[in-house]
Amino acid sequence: MVSNSSVAVERQSELERIMVSVFTGVPCVVLLTINAIILFTLRSKQVFRETSRYVLLTNLLVADSLFMMISQILYILANSRVFLTYPVCGTLIVYAMLTESVFPLTLAVMSIERYVAVCFPLRHSSIVTMRSTAAAIAVVWAFPCVNVLISVVLMCQFPFEELDNLEMSRICDSFVVLMVPVAAEYDRVYNILLFSTAGFTMTSTFIAVLITARSASVERNSVRKVQNTLLLHMIQLVLGLSSRIFIPVSVTLFPVMRWISFVRMMNVMYVLVVLLPRCLSSLIYGLRDQTIRPVLLSNLCFGFTLAARNQIS
Repeated sequence: MVSNSSVAVERQSELERIMVSVFTGVPCVVLLTINAIILFTLRSKQVFRETSRYVLLTNLLVADSLFMMISQILYILANSRVFLTYPVCGTLIVYAMLTESVFPLTLAVMSIERYVAVCFPLRHSSIVTMRSTAAAIAVVWAFPCVNVLISVVLMCQFPFEELDNLEMSRICDSFVVLMVPVAAEYDRVYNILLFSTAGFTMTSTFIAVLITARSASVERNSVRKVQNTLLLHMIQLVLGLSSRIFIPVSVTLFPVMRWISFVRMMNVMYVLVVLLPRCLSSLIYGLRDQTIRPVLLSNLCFGFTLAARNQIS
C-alpha cells in the first residue's frame, strides 16, 4: 500500500513546486542582498573595520548569510523531492549546524562587549581590543567546529555498510545526523547548553547594566541605548531559537493537516521563522546605530535603485 505521504507528494504539481521555490527564493534573495549591503557598509570605512562591536556584527552577518544560503538550498531540494546521498546531505547539514551555532555565541560576546563599555568605561579600550575581539571570534567558531566533529563521529556509528547504496530514501534534513540515538541525545543536550549559556550571559549583562544605570556617574542616555541593544540581542536569541523548532513542528503537523494547507503554512513559517530573523535583527541594529545609519541608508537606497534599473533594462 502506498503511504499517505507518498500520495500527498504526487498531488503536488510541478507548477506548485515552482511557485513554492519562487515564494521562498525571492525573499531569500532579497534578505541576502540586504545582508550583503550591510556587510559592504561595515567594510567600507576604517572606523567600522577597527571597532570591536562592528567586527562582531560582521561575524554575525557572515554566519547568518551562510546559514540562509544552506537552508535555502536544502529547502529547494526538499521541495523538488531530490534525494541526495548520505555523505552529501551530511556535509550540508553539518555546515548548517556550524553556522547556526555561531549565532547565539556571537550574540553573547556582543552583549559582553556592551557590558564592558558601560560598567568599565575607563578600561574598555584596554579590554576590548582588536586582538581580544579576534580571539573571541576564534573561540566562537571553535566551539561549533568541535560540536560538528563530535556529531560526525556519532553519525558514523550508523551501519551504512548494511545499506544497498548510500542514496537516501527521504529528503535531506537534520535528522540524518540524528539517526543514531546517542547522536540525537547529544544534539539535544548541546543545544540546551548552547542557548541556555547565551541566554544567561545576556540576562546577566542586562541586569548588570540596569544596576550600573542607578549610578549618578554614568550618562543615562548612553546606558539606555545599551539597554535597548541588549534587549535586541535577547529578542534575536529568541528568534534564533524559534528556528530550531521548525522541523519538529512540521513533523508534528504533517499527519493532522491537509497537504495543501500544510505546504502553505510551512512556506510562510520558513520565511518568517528561519529566514527573516537572520536579516531583520541585524538591519534594525544597523539602523539604530547613529554611526552606521547614514552610510547604511545611502548604500541600501543605491543598492535597490541599481537593482531596479537592471531589472527594467
